[in-house]
Amino acid sequence: MRIIKNPILCNYYLTYRCNATCSFCDIWEKPSPFVKVENVEKNLSDLKKLGIKVIDFTGGEPLLHPQLDIFLEIAKKKKFITTVTTNGIRYPKLAKKLKGKIDMLHFSLDAADAETHDKMRGVKCFDKIMESIEIAKSLGERPDILCTVFEGNFDEIEKIYETISLKNNLVLILNPVFEYNTVDTLGNLNQNYLNKLLAFSKKKLVYLNEAFIDLRLEGGNNIEKPICKAASSTLVISPENKLVLPCYHLGKEEFEINDDLYNLYHSDKIKKLISEEGKLPECEGCAINCYMQPSFSVEINRFFWKALPSTLKYNFMKGTWKNLI
Repeated sequence: MRIIKNPILCNYYLTYRCNATCSFCDIWEKPSPFVKVENVEKNLSDLKKLGIKVIDFTGGEPLLHPQLDIFLEIAKKKKFITTVTTNGIRYPKLAKKLKGKIDMLHFSLDAADAETHDKMRGVKCFDKIMESIEIAKSLGERPDILCTVFEGNFDEIEKIYETISLKNNLVLILNPVFEYNTVDTLGNLNQNYLNKLLAFSKKKLVYLNEAFIDLRLEGGNNIEKPICKAASSTLVISPENKLVLPCYHLGKEEFEINDDLYNLYHSDKIKKLISEEGKLPECEGCAINCYMQPSFSVEINRFFWKALPSTLKYNFMKGTWKNLI
């Protein structure tokens, strides 16, 4: 039963450019412009009318955009929950400008030592993450540590938790790797790893959406009975100011927004694409976290109930539950 009919999340790609070259991601390989202030301002107004609660300013590396602080100011004035994930390279220079404007600030960290982490990211950024943590704490911020978990770095989780998360009183978000396109995900997680991950998530200051585990154990999205509600729960806006459907990773069609996102979203051509969400051949077996999380939130089913305890745990740890009422 659908309980939230409007979309709740916008993945707003400020640019596809990135200053890292992670082997498990292909976004940085794409040529890309930067979004424009006037487009962001108009789109955020329309997103508010559409019922969006959370704006994820993403990329690429979102901190590469020279006007990120302005976008965040606009979003906060409109009472959105804001989230930004960064590799930390530019955060020390921008921290003061961003202070107080990001509700959920995530620092990506995949290992507890510089050599292992930097190899995975293709650039030296471990030390920048460590510096960023100290700077953020000094400014009264409480960032999260976001660890994308593969077979290859599974043994790093405990080390990250003990030496960085607990030491700094920061939430450790466990992000199970997902497959898409032809990207090398450095070893997908089998049932044994998934069960271990679930057990680890019970620890203090650790967040893992438990429904992610169930979905993977069941083989991902089933196009006959789709769990994915990507197109109706989430809007994706590209750096070219286009609406991307049904999701970024599939990205079958893009539509020029032309300062009219609200009416575009309610147009017949978009409604048709939304009606096909999770049912396309390419959707079979999909388990992409950034679309499944909102999908679990808008419809009551077994995944809704499975996701609820961990979702509440995170929002109470971060204090963002008040914004969701």
